[in-house]
Amino acid sequence: MKRIISIMCAALWTGFAAAQIQTNAGVQYLQCMQKDVSTDFYDLSNTYFFADSLVSFDSAKGEGLVQWKRYRMSPRQAFNLNGYWPVKMQQLDFPDAAYDNDPNLKIKIDFITPRTARIRMFTTPVEPKNTDQDDVMLCDGFKAKGNGKMWRTTQSGDAITYTSDFGSIEIKKYPWRLVIKDAKGKVLTQTRHIIDNDSSQVKLQPFSFIKRGSDNSRSINPVLTLAPGERIYGCGESFTSLNKVGQKVHLSVTDPQGPETDGQYKPVPFFFSNRGYGIFMHTSAPVTCDFGASYIGADRLFMADEQMDFFVFLGEPKDILYEYTEITGKSPLPPLWSFGTWMSRITYFSQEEGLEIARQLRANRIPADVIHFDTGWFGVDWQCDYQFAKDRFKDPVKMLKQLAKDGFHTCLWQLPYFTPKNRFFNEIIDKGLHVKNATGGMPVEDAILDFSNPETVNWYQQKIEGLMKQGVSTIKCDFGEAAPYNGFYHSGKGGLYEHNLYPLRYNKALWEVVERNHPGEGIIWARSAWAGSQRYALHWGGDAATTNTGMLGDLRGGLSFGLSGFSFWSHDMGGFVTASPEDIYRRWLPFGFECAEMKYKLMPYIWEQAKECSKLGLPMVRALLVEFPHDQGAWYVEDEYMFGSKILVAPLLESGNSRSVYLPKGKWIDYQNGKVYEGGYQTIEAGRIPAIILVKDGSVIPHAPLAQRTDQIDWNAVVNKEYKAD
Repeated sequence: MKRIISIMCAALWTGFAAAQIQTNAGVQYLQCMQKDVSTDFYDLSNTYFFADSLVSFDSAKGEGLVQWKRYRMSPRQAFNLNGYWPVKMQQLDFPDAAYDNDPNLKIKIDFITPRTARIRMFTTPVEPKNTDQDDVMLCDGFKAKGNGKMWRTTQSGDAITYTSDFGSIEIKKYPWRLVIKDAKGKVLTQTRHIIDNDSSQVKLQPFSFIKRGSDNSRSINPVLTLAPGERIYGCGESFTSLNKVGQKVHLSVTDPQGPETDGQYKPVPFFFSNRGYGIFMHTSAPVTCDFGASYIGADRLFMADEQMDFFVFLGEPKDILYEYTEITGKSPLPPLWSFGTWMSRITYFSQEEGLEIARQLRANRIPADVIHFDTGWFGVDWQCDYQFAKDRFKDPVKMLKQLAKDGFHTCLWQLPYFTPKNRFFNEIIDKGLHVKNATGGMPVEDAILDFSNPETVNWYQQKIEGLMKQGVSTIKCDFGEAAPYNGFYHSGKGGLYEHNLYPLRYNKALWEVVERNHPGEGIIWARSAWAGSQRYALHWGGDAATTNTGMLGDLRGGLSFGLSGFSFWSHDMGGFVTASPEDIYRRWLPFGFECAEMKYKLMPYIWEQAKECSKLGLPMVRALLVEFPHDQGAWYVEDEYMFGSKILVAPLLESGNSRSVYLPKGKWIDYQNGKVYEGGYQTIEAGRIPAIILVKDGSVIPHAPLAQRTDQIDWNAVVNKEYKAD
């Protein structure tokens, strides 16, 4: 199995019945499944609190109190239809004088930039301590508050309104609402109140939180309006349709076994709308986003978190991505060599095999920069012990020096789980470096490194540093999706909040040690991620099927990932699971921009675009809607992409040599034969390279003479080629 990597860039509570069917079938949750948080909000044993009215508000401080009305869900029969109905509830808590039937709880709003506001709502009088400085999701440069003068404040009898040059946020007093508008006063979205149900037979749960009957724990459920024609994008490396409207998207890290299901290695609690707003749900708890799936007029954000901490952004996609990555961090510029060809398979088992692959690449003049050794470089395949097998790698330092001399960087595989037969297992347990269970013991058979523990990070980084000292360039950051939900972590948080943070902590620990040993060349190759992981580039799409479906899943995943704040992404060209059929392999290679000679000639363009992506938080593999937000057709395209800002690529996703392509308004020049095409839908024949590759009219694309490795590119001989339709 070859792996070649190119770095480039409803009604009446029917959901309750569905949840019951799943339970009655005997399958409640498997570890390969994502958490469906929405089922918690259909439980008749819970107490429901609906956001009702603004009790008080200090506009200067941006703080006030919202009253939440207490409800229960009551069964209701209408002829022969049974459903559930929200009914106001008088508490039976004892002692009743100690608790409020309808509690008044804090709301806070801060203004970060003229395009960004932060809104927090709490479900308890005890406000969580400010932990922004220690929050691994937020970048070091994030400032909790900006200059409040960027937003102007006005008050009326029914609302407090904050306005900037880019829009406004209104806090309605009764019925309580948050209303987000653009600069022209158009409502982009707003929260739903219980009275919105008056005109519908569907008694939709409004903006609310629950207190569980099982244990009195709380979870919040922000509910926003969804407009006709609205489209939602983001949520991480999602393999389903780019437009999330009509879908339930579960934001909980899992190993979906490939990019062909609705599971995600890399969910991100961030999304944006074609109406001009975006939201970062600042949480590490699981979230289920019901984007008009159960009710076509509402975004129902079922959160396992007990508080709502939302960053709201205003603008077009590029504006929103910039603002979001100002908070969670931008992808650093990877080293130039990482944009070259990576050659791998599962797996090269010996020093001789690795050197022979390198020799053949050079002998056959296939430009390449990286040789990756996957699971088999240890003494026992898959048994991570950070040492080359002594019987198959007689002199690994000599091998690494030879590869470097021939212009190859070396990457090694590893993972953070240690089986009982691993030689480090007992050491990890004895030193307490693992995730624990309620007794301080083992939640699972394997010892799982606890990266919230600084001692664990230090132990792990020392092991990686030993490999760096030998001459290794980077490390594959595999797995990371299985942090136990029932685990206890050094951070003091439980698995509910640490599970999704695990990939981020893992990415960070590995990236830091690589960067420390190769200053300015920090890069990893990771499978799992969460919000903020883009600071530790880069990631790849997982174990794709060697089918057209696997290819489509990878493409969708990469585009969605780029719409979630990640600039750089890669994938296994040809798929991973079995030997790739030649037809699929030929079509998949150019999707990875792995027509190696063309890519090396385009390296000046790639480097130029990569710098811009890193600076602005934009993706190299770019959905057309990012570059052409005013072209309505661009918002519907999910099987093409912009490679940077000037080159459009439409992979051949089925056998054949032509396909229908949507082109944004203007003229486009075929990169392979110079033919000119007008905007709109066109059926285009691929050239010798089996992909449609077009350049935007008027673009200047720098080219370099062909080199076999990036360190041999002659930058003094770069030629700018202008592409004009005339």
